Amino acid sequence: MTDLIKNYLEKIQIGKGQSYKNLTLYPVLSDEVIPFDYLTLDEALSQDLIEVVEVNQHGSVPDLKVVNKSDKMVLILDGEELVGAKQNRIINTTILIPANETVKIPVSCVEAGRWSYDTQFFRSENRLAPSTLRAMKAQQVHFSMKQSGNFRSDQSAIWDEISEKASRRKAESHSMAMAEIYKKERPVIDDYLKNFKILDSQIGAIFQLNGNVAGIESFGKSDTFKKTYKKIVESYALDAIDWYDSKFDKIGSKAKVMAFLKSIKTIQADSHQSVGLGTDYRLESKRCTGFALAFDELVLHLSVFARTSNGERFGPSVRMQRYSTRRYRRTR
Repeated sequence: MTDLIKNYLEKIQIGKGQSYKNLTLYPVLSDEVIPFDYLTLDEALSQDLIEVVEVNQHGSVPDLKVVNKSDKMVLILDGEELVGAKQNRIINTTILIPANETVKIPVSCVEAGRWSYDTQFFRSENRLAPSTLRAMKAQQVHFSMKQSGNFRSDQSAIWDEISEKASRRKAESHSMAMAEIYKKERPVIDDYLKNFKILDSQIGAIFQLNGNVAGIESFGKSDTFKKTYKKIVESYALDAIDWYDSKFDKIGSKAKVMAFLKSIKTIQADSHQSVGLGTDYRLESKRCTGFALAFDELVLHLSVFARTSNGERFGPSVRMQRYSTRRYRRTR
C-alpha cells in the first residue's frame, strides 16, 4: 500500500451502521477537505460545460471523447453511465478532466443491441453501474493495465453480466440495456434509498450486502459524496434487490467492516498515469480489488470491492472470475 492511500485510510472514521432489508451502510467520516475544486459529471453536463461524444462519426465501442469547455476540472466517476449517441456506455475508471481540454476516455458498452445514433451528445441519467458489475470490471481493467497499459474491460463479459441480471429481474429489452433493469426496479430502489441518510462530514460509505462487506466508495471531501450519494447507494441497492435473502435483513457487522479496511491497507498498489490528471492506483489482493485516483498527492476517490470467485456472498451466478482466465475479446 502506498503511504498516500494508507494515510488517507488512517484519517477516516466509521460511523454507526444504517440498515434496510439486506443492505447495510456504514458512513465513512472525515474532517479532511482537499483544497481544490472541480465539477462532477452531472454538474458539468447540466450546465452545458462539457460535451461527451463518439470519438468520430463511426464511433469506437471502448472510447469516447470528452470536451471540457469549462475553466474548472471535471471529475467523472468509474461506472457512471452516459446515455445516447450510438450506444450507452459506462466509464472504466475515475478520471479528472483538465480545464478547457479534450480527452479520450475508456468506456464499456452497457447496451449490446444498439449501434446507431440516438443523439449526437451523451447525457446523464444519474446512474452508476451496479456494484457487482463494477467489481468485475475493476479486475478486468487491472489485468489489462498489466498486460497492455490500457484501461480496458472484457466487453463480452460485461454484456453477459448485464444479460444475466436482466433475465433474473425480468427486465430484458430489445437492446439489452442496463438502463432497463434500473427502470424496472425503480420503485424498490426508491424504498431502499429513503431508508438511508447522509451525515455531516461523511465522505463515503462501506456497504454490506447479505451480511458481508461488498465495497467502499470514499472521496476527498464530503461535498463530492453528497453530490454522488444517491447514485452510489442505488448501485448497491440494485444488487441487494437482485440477491435479496430475508434471513439477512438488518444484519450488519462493524467487525467485518474494520477487517475489510485492514485488508485494504495491506494491498500493494500499482501506480499509473491517469487518463486525465493525477495518478491511478490499482489495488488487488486475494480479498479485494479496486483503485484510487490521486491528484496533488491527495486521494480524490477510493473504490474497493470485496472479491469472490464463486458468488457465495450473494447468489450462485455472481461472477468475479479472474480476467486472466478469460479470452480477451476485441471490441469494435
